Amino acid sequence: MFKPLIFYIGLRYTRAERRTQFISFVTLASVLGIALSVTALITVLSVMNGFVDEISERMLSMTAHATITGKYGELDDWRTLDQKLKNYPHVQGAAPYINGQVMINAERRVSGTVLSGILPDAEARVSEVAEKMEAGRLADLVAGSYGIVLGAELANYLGVLVGDKITVISPQVNSTPAGIVPRMRRFTVVGIFKVGMYEYDRNMAFIHLDDAAKLFRMENSVSALRIKLDDLLNAPQITQALATDFYDDYRVSDWTMAHDNFFQAIKMEKRVMSIILLLMVAVAAFNIVSTLIMVVTDKRGDIAILKTQGLTSASVMGIFMVLGTVIGVVGTLLGTVGGVLLALNVADLVKQIE
Repeated sequence: MFKPLIFYIGLRYTRAERRTQFISFVTLASVLGIALSVTALITVLSVMNGFVDEISERMLSMTAHATITGKYGELDDWRTLDQKLKNYPHVQGAAPYINGQVMINAERRVSGTVLSGILPDAEARVSEVAEKMEAGRLADLVAGSYGIVLGAELANYLGVLVGDKITVISPQVNSTPAGIVPRMRRFTVVGIFKVGMYEYDRNMAFIHLDDAAKLFRMENSVSALRIKLDDLLNAPQITQALATDFYDDYRVSDWTMAHDNFFQAIKMEKRVMSIILLLMVAVAAFNIVSTLIMVVTDKRGDIAILKTQGLTSASVMGIFMVLGTVIGVVGTLLGTVGGVLLALNVADLVKQIE
């Protein structure tokens, strides 16, 4: 079998001999160093990417792709705008909502929360809250019945289940003979949802849009229209087009604006982690250089013989480049396999460690 001389000698130097056991150990250490560094790089980046994807999916399942608000606050002609959006390219659905801060009282527990008045059928077109229900249904929110859907963490904190009564206290006030008192209304818990993000599960609740209009005294207007687009990643461009068309009357924003700080922080963290891990790989690569220096020193006699046989300096250098390449490739392959296996089983390993 024909073997090029340079590759043949370079591969022979990767094998252990009795008098070069230490060199072989250093070579093995270099391979393991590269393998461990690549394993760490793949595992950490896989976990980070998985974390970002999971958080993004949960966050965006409850966040509108775009939001249209009135130029000076509330939307009075939201029904007309809703009809216009039905014929607008890239818009798959729109849903009105009324948003407000309230206090919820249940027996001995009180909690502040963000209360959103929605139309259940329309809301299902722009968010996944209907699919996140743990108990009850979003469709059980019926106008005039004063039902409420709570986040799982909020319901757990208040100690309530489906069918229980709670009191919602609005910042709006009523004037009575006894003085000014906050607006209060008894609601029945008709459902509990769980997104998997504490921020939403602890601080969000939903009621019917008509009930919210009465509670917040917004009979003919809404806070905004939530929009679902056909291309989530193209939301900034589509939003810009909407803003241009509706510039005179409305303000348009997209999900990247609402969560810009969060995604910027995640992006920065990924960059820093990548730099740190690449430095680990660089340190392991220096081990290869150290190994090659030791091998060259040990093989000075062999090099002299090869040169007397007519081998050029470039060919001699090629021999040791083959050795370094083998160390790097083997280490990278082992690290890739280890990184993939570790990334696929990291959840089980964490459970065992805990």
